[in-house]
Amino acid sequence: MEQLPLIRFPFKLETLPENGIYFFYEDGEFWGHGGEKLRIVRVGTHKDGNFRSRIREHFLLDEAWMDFDKSKPKPSDRSIFRKNLGRALLNKEKDDYLKIWEIDFTTRRNQELWGDKRDMEKEKKIEEKITKILREKFSFRFIILDPHVERMGSKGLESSLIGTLASCKSCRPSSEWLGNYSPVKKIQESGLWLVQHLKSNPINEKDKEIILRAVEETNKRMKIT
Repeated sequence: MEQLPLIRFPFKLETLPENGIYFFYEDGEFWGHGGEKLRIVRVGTHKDGNFRSRIREHFLLDEAWMDFDKSKPKPSDRSIFRKNLGRALLNKEKDDYLKIWEIDFTTRRNQELWGDKRDMEKEKKIEEKITKILREKFSFRFIILDPHVERMGSKGLESSLIGTLASCKSCRPSSEWLGNYSPVKKIQESGLWLVQHLKSNPINEKDKEIILRAVEETNKRMKIT
């Protein structure tokens, strides 16, 4: 992966591919195999053609999403990555608002049932903090991978990559890692901002060939761009 460029905010969304797998790194988190190489803390992909949309949602590149109210979902209802960061921030402070934060307000039913319990000023401050953390402390690499079947699902490359990272006994979180405060046990235990595919089979030789080809192709296409 280190053959590929490490991308930090600010970046141009149009330079990113339409399809691929992304790998997030977090400042202060190092792999455990010697030296101070950053540790991968999240692997993600998307439905066909939505790579840029996923990155846009994580980094909140559309500021209009901050214009939400009790009848509209907060940005973290659109990004589970942001949602998990917010959970850890609230849990770290032992803030009871975590109960409301957990609710998915993309559904009309939840908006009607629980909308009056929301504190808009508080939610916007949390969202601003999440955005600041993501833009200042996180970076990412990606491989371009067009076939949908190769990326997603229990048999896709995403699940094998997550299974590989989760099973590594050396790549452990630091004592300062925000995820240590997550109320989600799987995040605490895995050291990853993920809950799915943690027990998937690691990458095999065929997967390695796909990854190496994807890295080579990504490098070629990025240089052209």
